Amino acid sequence: MTVIAKDKTKKMPLRGMMDNVMEQFNSAANHINLHPNIRKILSITNNEIIVHFPVKMDNGDVEIFTGYRVQHNNALGPYKGGLRYHPTVDIDAARALAMWMTWKTSLAGLPYGGGKGGIQLDPSKYSPSELERITRRFTFALADNIGPEHDIPAPDVNTNSQTMAWMADTYMSTRPPAERTANQHVVTGKPDGSGGLEGRDRATGYGVFLTIKFWAHKNAESLKGKKFIVQGFGNVGYWAAHFLEKEGACLVAVQDAYGTLHNDSGIKVEDLYNYSIANRGSIVDFPEANAIQKADFYTADCDICIPAALGNQITSENAPYIKARLIAEGANGPTNVDGEKILLEKGITIIPDILCNSGGVIGSYFEWLQNRNGELWQLDEVMIKLEKKMRESFNKVYTFSESEAMDMRTAAYCIAIKRIEKAYVQRGIFP
Repeated sequence: MTVIAKDKTKKMPLRGMMDNVMEQFNSAANHINLHPNIRKILSITNNEIIVHFPVKMDNGDVEIFTGYRVQHNNALGPYKGGLRYHPTVDIDAARALAMWMTWKTSLAGLPYGGGKGGIQLDPSKYSPSELERITRRFTFALADNIGPEHDIPAPDVNTNSQTMAWMADTYMSTRPPAERTANQHVVTGKPDGSGGLEGRDRATGYGVFLTIKFWAHKNAESLKGKKFIVQGFGNVGYWAAHFLEKEGACLVAVQDAYGTLHNDSGIKVEDLYNYSIANRGSIVDFPEANAIQKADFYTADCDICIPAALGNQITSENAPYIKARLIAEGANGPTNVDGEKILLEKGITIIPDILCNSGGVIGSYFEWLQNRNGELWQLDEVMIKLEKKMRESFNKVYTFSESEAMDMRTAAYCIAIKRIEKAYVQRGIFP
């Protein structure tokens, strides 16, 4: 284990998420000679909604919350993207995440644009009944800024199928009785029994696993015996680890918001998951692994690294110490531009977020279609459809990156932006 020495020199401030997404966008736009007018359109967001709303707490006090929804672009279809509950939620983060969603949905070939948002709060400080009231009041505050053919939220950091069930119920309750069931697809990621899609819970993590598997196949390698580390052991991190372990890979380090674990002989994914569920979602004090310092997580000896927590985690400070040959971005924007330059110079492959974690939005698209058409899809057919879509996207990006001799992120951006440019060229600008 390599220990990172503490740097006594003054640290440079981290780039903001918008700085990262704009640099990534401009790099790809330059490569494909994007039309200047379309570059102007895609550089800004269409709509930015900020709502302040009161909610009565369990003790009778009223708290004021601030919620955000940024709608970046809808040239290809309705806005689509998650809602997160986290102290870091602000308008700048929402803008960056909404832009990433535009590229992600375009790359996946879906009829969607990009949106993102959330509420600035720490959900661990509120009871389930308070979170329900916060969610319902936020949904009501957003009012007609969301809708099944306009803007379709989904789960994200610290939100889940229960959150989406509350949102759907609130939104449907505000519609005339004859229209309520026709609005069930206002959100995706709902529970199975409330219009949800079987397999949506694992879609993002399964997609992360699939892109790793496709990469290994392209390089004539087996995943059996490969060591991997996961940052974030929530929905995405758990399912990615679950499927990798089934393929014969070995989890050796895990980090969540509470602590960091390491065991070079391997950590059993299901054992850790069951322990975390019983331990209020925390991996701390898991008996089958050793606690290590937070800063030492990225120094772990491994083949594959999966950042599946928050953005801006891999930076110029820790990138030099990463030993993995492959970074599979389960989170949105986990690698900043400065960190990425170092990784690429070291010859490390990065499967970019807009490809790697797109299984979630593809699963959401299937759920949206299922609700729209009044159908019920079975788990096995969902997984087959998801793998087919992910394989198509991966092959497009891999082939483009090889033919253009560029990294996979730039290749993914080029493909995504070209599709949106084509829509604008064909349709023109109103009026």
